[in-house]
Amino acid sequence: MAEDKEKDKKDADEKKETKEDKPKEVKKDRRDVVVHPIVLLGVVDHYNRVAKGTTKRVVGTLVGEVSDYSLHITNCFAVPFEEDPRDPQVWFLDHNFHESMFAMFKKVNTKERIVGWYSTGPKIKPSDLSIHELYRRYCPEPVLVVMDVQPKDLELPMEAYYSVQEQTSDEVFKRTFWHVQSTVGAFEAEEVGVEHLLRDIKNASASTLAVRVGDKIGALKGLAMRLREISQYLSQVVAGKLPMNQEIIYQLQEIFNLMPDQDSEELVRSLATETNDMMLALYLGSMLRSTVALHNLINNKMKNKKVKEKGPENKEKGKKEEKEKAKDKEKDGKEEAKQS
Repeated sequence: MAEDKEKDKKDADEKKETKEDKPKEVKKDRRDVVVHPIVLLGVVDHYNRVAKGTTKRVVGTLVGEVSDYSLHITNCFAVPFEEDPRDPQVWFLDHNFHESMFAMFKKVNTKERIVGWYSTGPKIKPSDLSIHELYRRYCPEPVLVVMDVQPKDLELPMEAYYSVQEQTSDEVFKRTFWHVQSTVGAFEAEEVGVEHLLRDIKNASASTLAVRVGDKIGALKGLAMRLREISQYLSQVVAGKLPMNQEIIYQLQEIFNLMPDQDSEELVRSLATETNDMMLALYLGSMLRSTVALHNLINNKMKNKKVKEKGPENKEKGKKEEKEKAKDKEKDGKEEAKQS
């Protein structure tokens, strides 16, 4: 009996250990936001039509659907909006127009529903919480997407926010905006349309090499900006101005672990070899291009020389032909006179 009890205890302990070893499923409080290209185009078009060249902002409604625990914003439409620049709490949004527009959208696509609203801030303003409360009538958890229609930095021109309740010291609940991750995504049909639009936007006179170099420069500028932000964050954490976030530190450690060992002789040798091979190919290509250009120049000069040499001869032939034609006309005129 004692042996059976000991076995039961061991089995129970093993079960507890296995349960503890299983990773707990982390459930997200808020869905990630995926903005589709047609939404970006719609917001920019709305801004250019209504508020281009002014300090005003435009507001509209976002429609979409939930898929794979992500909120896909697939379409949007503009809503008449006005606010007092002196008093930000005085604003007007035509919710009757909003309701009639959504009714028409619902006839076209029944899957899409109201998921939130957008603003061309370019940042959050004091009246946004009250506007957000208005949209809570149509959606239990609306999302606010703040668009920057004139981005200056090399980053996504949008930020997504949910509103959450926070408890203050006087035990009064108030709502505040909570930032969530946002990305740009597209369906297959949208990708085809975006590719066709980019073909028209690209400069046809620019060579592929220039385009690739420009893309590399843009990517390096973005990387430098991100590294600067990481350096500023870490310096503020070390100085005690910001609390240390374990998740951010873990991600930074993963980045450093993925970096190659630059002190390795094999890596340095392989990089030098690859660079030399690439420079050799570029050198041969430039030599070949210059040789072909010289060859075409020599051929062109030879053709021009032949044309100049044949020029006087052609003029003499032309004069002889004109004299013969004139004589023929005189003969014809005399014969007609005799016959008459």
